[in-house]
Amino acid sequence: MQHQGSCLCGAVKYAVTGSFNAFYLCHCARCKKGTGTAHGANLFASNAQIDWLQGLEKVKRYQHLNTRHVKSFCTDCGSPLPTHDHDLNCVVVPAGSLDTDVPISPSAQIFVKSRAAWFNDIAHTHCFNGLPK
Repeated sequence: MQHQGSCLCGAVKYAVTGSFNAFYLCHCARCKKGTGTAHGANLFASNAQIDWLQGLEKVKRYQHLNTRHVKSFCTDCGSPLPTHDHDLNCVVVPAGSLDTDVPISPSAQIFVKSRAAWFNDIAHTHCFNGLPK
């Protein structure tokens, strides 16, 4: 199975060949800092392959000192991009970077003890299809 994705500005385009095994919403402090939001939303594909279709020279990889926390991003717009995790032998794909439909639902929320307090009770939050008027 092949999935297509890109960054926000369109400078980087990629294809991931392989099936997703898991989809985790991660509430750890590093994912919150790295995304600037309540959690990371990452798909994991064992033995998958990333093909950079455009803009590989704009992809930067960051590994947090003395950890396995790694993220790749576009140097123009900062959008998160897939990373090959050598320790797990899998490709980690930020779900929001996909241009094709995400084929699975989240498998689990992880590191929930670190979940942002403001995210705990969002079930009754107003929803809008666009900006509120």
